[in-house]
Amino acid sequence: MADAQPAVGGRRTIRVAQALLVLSAAGLWAASRLTWVDLTTFDGLGPRKLVTLSGAGWSSALLPLALLLLATALATLAVRGWALRVLAVLVAVASLATGYLAISTLETPDVAVRGAALARVPLLELVGSQRHSPGPVTTLVVAVGILIAAALLMRAASSAGGTATKYLAPAARRSAARHDDEAPSERTMWDELDEGRDPTDRPNDPPPDADTEGR
Repeated sequence: MADAQPAVGGRRTIRVAQALLVLSAAGLWAASRLTWVDLTTFDGLGPRKLVTLSGAGWSSALLPLALLLLATALATLAVRGWALRVLAVLVAVASLATGYLAISTLETPDVAVRGAALARVPLLELVGSQRHSPGPVTTLVVAVGILIAAALLMRAASSAGGTATKYLAPAARRSAARHDDEAPSERTMWDELDEGRDPTDRPNDPPPDADTEGR
């Protein structure tokens, strides 16, 4: 019963990571719908116009990142071990990319030039710009959530690798210990004692000197 607890804990950790990934994808979708930048233009002929750039218009990477997170959440249902570690690294990279998008927008001194280029507004007609923080701040919070999910996936992969040998047959555990040329574990020693073997007798130990026999 105790051996099943790590496996149950690993599955629970993966579920928490999946929930974070799904919530993060929803957060990125919401951020893509929010207004990030407003541009005010005037061409000298008519009234001033207000051009709005949403998150999706400001950064085309938000929606693909959201889809990537959803796909990763589904993939964690089918992968374990090293494949889960690869997914964890991929999620960590997505977290860094998401954080960069948010911080670069918040720290950019002037969003007017980039906004005009994205909205295809001539700079000569641009008379004002305004940055809105809710979208980038939401994206930054999402980046933190993605990073936590990556850490949970890596933890689940490590715990699964550490507990996998507990369910091997006794012969398989002894073979693994001998192959690694390491001291047998306590469980391996008990297995050998149950079978009437000496756990200190290693097959790789050199035989005694022939000239000492018979003396």
